[in-house]
Amino acid sequence: MINFIKRTLLLLGLLLFFTFFNTIKVEKWVVVNGCTLSVSGSTNINKFVCEVIQIAAVDTICHYNYDASKKYYPLSGLLFIDVSGFNCHNPMMTSDLRKTLKYKEYPRLKISFISLQKLPDSKNRREKIKGLVDIELSGVKKRFEIDYEFKGASLNEIQVVGTKQILFSDFNLVPPRKLGGMIKTNNELFISFDITIKPI
Repeated sequence: MINFIKRTLLLLGLLLFFTFFNTIKVEKWVVVNGCTLSVSGSTNINKFVCEVIQIAAVDTICHYNYDASKKYYPLSGLLFIDVSGFNCHNPMMTSDLRKTLKYKEYPRLKISFISLQKLPDSKNRREKIKGLVDIELSGVKKRFEIDYEFKGASLNEIQVVGTKQILFSDFNLVPPRKLGGMIKTNNELFISFDITIKPI
């Protein structure tokens, strides 16, 4: 009798397991080459923009069934950016930013896609959607709400621009200073990444 109950519970467990996983819908977007990321900020005397023209690693982004309890679409996928690839179009500023971001100790910035409030409508040429990402920089990981703009780039491709204002202090970093503190970089940074995706 005990063995019968154990076998029955095991069968029920397996049935529930396979039923659950068979109902998960997974769709994928591949990230197309030619993606860029920029970081803009300011000092007490001027503004600056630093760019990575080519994101180091290309990945696939997956989205899953809508989570009604949390009201979002779960995502998975990663982008890696080589910190040494930042170019501020000024050798001194480029060197200062790389050192501030501890590029030798932590050579990569990582963006992990967590969720979207809704999926982009392929019929819309331009659509704004919020989502969550984890940004890992200089050994510190933080979760942020990102403002996305989805634009139809071609019949099968969608351009995605994600933007967010962050702080050096979010990642326990001290903004660089020069000339004995006369030139001070402000704490605020504005991150923007531009990627192109297509369904596979």
